[in-house]
Amino acid sequence: MCRIYRDAYGVFAVNGIAYNHESPRRGENFVTRKISLGAAKIRAGQLKEISLGNLDARRDWGWAPEYVTGMWQALQAKQPHDYVFATGRACSVREFATAAFSALGLELVFKGRGKAEVARRQDTGAVVLRIDPRFYRRVEPTTLVGDARLAAKVLGWKARTAGQEVARQMARADYATLTAAN
Repeated sequence: MCRIYRDAYGVFAVNGIAYNHESPRRGENFVTRKISLGAAKIRAGQLKEISLGNLDARRDWGWAPEYVTGMWQALQAKQPHDYVFATGRACSVREFATAAFSALGLELVFKGRGKAEVARRQDTGAVVLRIDPRFYRRVEPTTLVGDARLAAKVLGWKARTAGQEVARQMARADYATLTAAN
């Protein structure tokens, strides 16, 4: 629609496709927040374990505040375009979880394969992550990565925070919020 109105009526209309843009404000029903909040609750002793789906699924997870900057830059451009905002880097659910737990001092050891895979705390051996087939997404591709070259070329925008660093920042923020409340 943006392109049609741009072309037909000369409207300054910008389209932004933001790949997974994450922050501690993300809803708890999203896997990234489920992981970061779950890790924080486990570290705080408020939860024993979390259940996830396909640990091998790979996504292009970036830091939401950086994406908002890109959106603002798109609105300041001389000419309107359709932009993709993404890191261009894939991170698996397993890597995201490992980074989130590690940021809170909980090193994970994965054992098993497929639906029988679990992650245990290295220090205590307690299972903190299990696979639940209900969380597998059968109709989605296992890897989704964006191409933000146009945003880089025209706007000078580039994602600086991706995947594992996003996980670390989210987990630390969730833990700080949990412990501040107590």
